[in-house]
Amino acid sequence: MSQGIPTRETAYKLLKQYNKTDSLIRHALSVEAVMRHMARKAGEDEEKWGIIGLIHDLDYEMYPDQHCKMTEKILIENNWPPDYIRAVMSHGWGLVTDVEPVSRLEKTIYAIDELTGLVATSALVRPSRSVLDMEAKSVRKKWNDKRFAAGVDRSVIEKGAEMLGVSLDELITDCIMGMKTVAEDIGLKGNTV
Repeated sequence: MSQGIPTRETAYKLLKQYNKTDSLIRHALSVEAVMRHMARKAGEDEEKWGIIGLIHDLDYEMYPDQHCKMTEKILIENNWPPDYIRAVMSHGWGLVTDVEPVSRLEKTIYAIDELTGLVATSALVRPSRSVLDMEAKSVRKKWNDKRFAAGVDRSVIEKGAEMLGVSLDELITDCIMGMKTVAEDIGLKGNTV
């Protein structure tokens, strides 16, 4: 790809080149869907936000100990625009990068990355095993149980909501709304009627 705006097709192909695990692909699709939802809500560029969401964990399967750093290298080698690369890097702020989220897009991916995992896990323990009939209170019930979805850093989600100037409940609701749009693709359609 020559220097220019990446397409979703290009991003998805790159994602599949570096990721074979279903759970990582589902996570990428979840983050993409939530980013698209959040972009629509904010009147921002849905395609750009979605592509950044899709590609954000590009290196995680093959280079977990170099997370974000290898993604940056791969995207530079593929001539991705600097603002896309910076946005991807910002989701790891304070964890694996020092790229602080500044734009609304960057703050959004930082806030919702971990949250999609908590929403997905919360959906799977529901009788319906679905995100389609879920509300924020289902996630909030599990919030303080640190053993539940133990890998999810709740402080990152809280900090992200604060950066965006929204309540935790609003952020969770938006995350659920975005994930509903791809429920079947991410294995969370469940058995709702």
